[in-house]
Amino acid sequence: MAATHQNLLYHSYSIPKTTSFNKNPLPQNLIFPFKSIIKSRVLRAVLSQNTPKTSLETTKNTNFQHCFRKSEDGYLYCEGIKVDEIMESVEKRPFYLYSKLQITRNVEAYKDALEGLTSIIGYAIKANNNYKILDHLRNLGCGAVLVSGNELKLALRAGFDPTRCIFNGNGKILEDLVLAAEAGVFVNIDSEFDLENIVAAARIAGKRVNVLLRINPDVDPQVDIFRDAATIMVNYIDEIRAQGFEVDYLNIGGGLGIDYYHAGAVLPKPRDLIDTVRELVLSRGLKLIIEPGRSLIANTCCLVNRVTGVKTNGSKNFIVIDGSMAELIRPSLYDAYQHIELVSPAPANAEIATFDVVGPVCESADFLGKGRELPTPAKGTGLVVHDAGAYCMSMASTYNLKMRPPEYWVENDGSLSKIRHGETFEDHMRLFEGL
Repeated sequence: MAATHQNLLYHSYSIPKTTSFNKNPLPQNLIFPFKSIIKSRVLRAVLSQNTPKTSLETTKNTNFQHCFRKSEDGYLYCEGIKVDEIMESVEKRPFYLYSKLQITRNVEAYKDALEGLTSIIGYAIKANNNYKILDHLRNLGCGAVLVSGNELKLALRAGFDPTRCIFNGNGKILEDLVLAAEAGVFVNIDSEFDLENIVAAARIAGKRVNVLLRINPDVDPQVDIFRDAATIMVNYIDEIRAQGFEVDYLNIGGGLGIDYYHAGAVLPKPRDLIDTVRELVLSRGLKLIIEPGRSLIANTCCLVNRVTGVKTNGSKNFIVIDGSMAELIRPSLYDAYQHIELVSPAPANAEIATFDVVGPVCESADFLGKGRELPTPAKGTGLVVHDAGAYCMSMASTYNLKMRPPEYWVENDGSLSKIRHGETFEDHMRLFEGL
């Protein structure tokens, strides 16, 4: 989300959670009352959604496990199935491969951590909007966090309970806000103009809107950010309640990071996160909202590619694969690191060298990884980019007319299912039919 507008803190807390409006949207003079009104109303308090950074140093953890694991025979497995065997059974193109069971494990870790609290696990749909994954998350009891009208429509289509959905964003348009008001989801107030649009949407829809007030607590981005921020927030909550308002929810925003380097880093777990705010939440009788995305879905998936060839320019070695920045843009866009490995054992005489792993797109920025030490692969060898479940397929494009890839997951019983069709050239041409 965009930067938080701290000036919201200086407005009276007498802005109500729900208000009946007339049908005249966008009045010329929208007035914010500044006097306290001693009357029972409901106001939601929400923290900034910036994902916390950790100050923990990377250390080895001998118990580190991953749903994609290399066995002693040198083959990569996904929940007991060889990835190279999966490659032979699906379309000959890059594809995303998920573990359904790992998604379940990740959600259960949050649910276990939240035991004893009234809470909403609001999955951030922007991380991955696959409909089958959303359906699975809903069945596991998750709510949804949305940043567009289409994400809201998708959440409703997938059967999410609107009262467990949160509509975020710093530039929400009136049309989408009307849909949110009609559906009955929480709407996060980001700014004064955003509030004006929410008021207008409520009038148009003829509905009361449940709102969350976003506040930037301005704390250091360390492991204890949630405790520090929650302490600040409960002080605001006490002030608000002293003015006669009811405050039901505390939303601490995004979830946890993951070990992209596969180095066995000891990172905070869901229970570590929730335990930092548990007593504060219980002491004020609050309901807790958390909005994980990456930590629910990133480590459940990898992008599976085939090696097209190996080359050198005299100073650098390159592994060229059929996948690219079109399918997975995080390394090119953010210089993000994602672990890369081959899916099968290299020949005994394969030279180990340092490679940049690049795709076929006509851009100098088309790379999936730089400076990776790998055995020199043969043409056609499988190569995976790990931890590709979040902000990968949802950010994929059709640049150079590389069509968005299919997606599969390994079911709980070990079978393989397609959960999204890959796009085709014919799909592209249908966009122009009848014009």
